[in-house]
Amino acid sequence: MTDTHQIFATPFVIDTLQSEEGIAMLRAAIEEEMARDAKGLSISNLGGWHSNTRMLEWGGEAAKALVYKAMTMADAQTQDAKSPQESRFGWIPELWANVSRKGHANQYHTHPGSYWSVVAYVDDGFNGDDDRELGGELQLLDPRAPMTQMAAPDLRMLDAAGQPIPSEVSVRPRTGMVVMFPSWLQHAVRPFYGEGTRISIAINLTAALKRVE
Repeated sequence: MTDTHQIFATPFVIDTLQSEEGIAMLRAAIEEEMARDAKGLSISNLGGWHSNTRMLEWGGEAAKALVYKAMTMADAQTQDAKSPQESRFGWIPELWANVSRKGHANQYHTHPGSYWSVVAYVDDGFNGDDDRELGGELQLLDPRAPMTQMAAPDLRMLDAAGQPIPSEVSVRPRTGMVVMFPSWLQHAVRPFYGEGTRISIAINLTAALKRVE
């Protein structure tokens, strides 16, 4: 009898922001910064507004609380192989805000140099509409897919349940959702067609050895 094992899984972690007051504070800080710097940056975003990466400075206490949550999530999903009981590593955070409206998107990209990447959704922009045609999904690309599909584009390997393994996974955001994934995982955002405004915060966590006193 054939014994099939599924190996080399890619972690994708989902959590939730519990404080409506905290979400409102994040929104207010982002709106204030967008008014101050309307141009923003152009990196992976196709349209929309991308803040500078200094949100820890201008985001207030709510931003600090969000970073603490992200680092707590990372601690729970990471182990120091040489010091399993007490990690020798800490996290250096970098965060920024993204604001998207109808037609805006983000192209596929990774976050070189970081270990974990986190996205928190302050407002999903759907205004309660469940119509899947509104797009705006977070897209995750299987990093192995190009290699397998290059040899035989129409073939799909099967997962543990006997179903074809997709080369791309879609995650529909919701207000208050927080997701975390390895920074090497290619990700994008499909064009967003909601009537509202999508507001999200991206966080990169870089691993660094703790200073020994």
